[in-house]
Amino acid sequence: MTAVTVTAAHLLEQKGRAIFSISPEASVYDAIAEMAARRVGALLVMEGDRLEGIISERDYTRKVILHGRASRETLVKEIMASPVVTVPPNTSVPDCMALMTAHHIRHLPVMENGAPAGVLSIGDLVKAMVAAQAETISLLQGYIAGAYPA
Repeated sequence: MTAVTVTAAHLLEQKGRAIFSISPEASVYDAIAEMAARRVGALLVMEGDRLEGIISERDYTRKVILHGRASRETLVKEIMASPVVTVPPNTSVPDCMALMTAHHIRHLPVMENGAPAGVLSIGDLVKAMVAAQAETISLLQGYIAGAYPA
């Protein structure tokens, strides 16, 4: 399967659909602690079942630390990115990468039936692209060596 035919849904099947989230009313300190505990770089900001935003380590460094704000007093809703750039499950890996590049983001929620189905990171996409390129190289080497008929 080439990177063009691999979709967001395929990647979620491989990595899992775990969704880590936080309330917009939580403190930024709590968000950072949750990211550290979960070993992730971003959390979805959820109000019940509704996606309100996304908060990442980058938001923390750029909107809290660099402005001298206190993470225990700053609320997630004050610094979260909103609206959130999302994709449907049938989006190809190259299209996901193009969207992330265009919006300068590193985390991309996949939405299914109006709800988050999972989150892809730039690392997930790069890993998929590298795997697809390795497969292409292997097929080309086989073709050159005569393993496949012309």
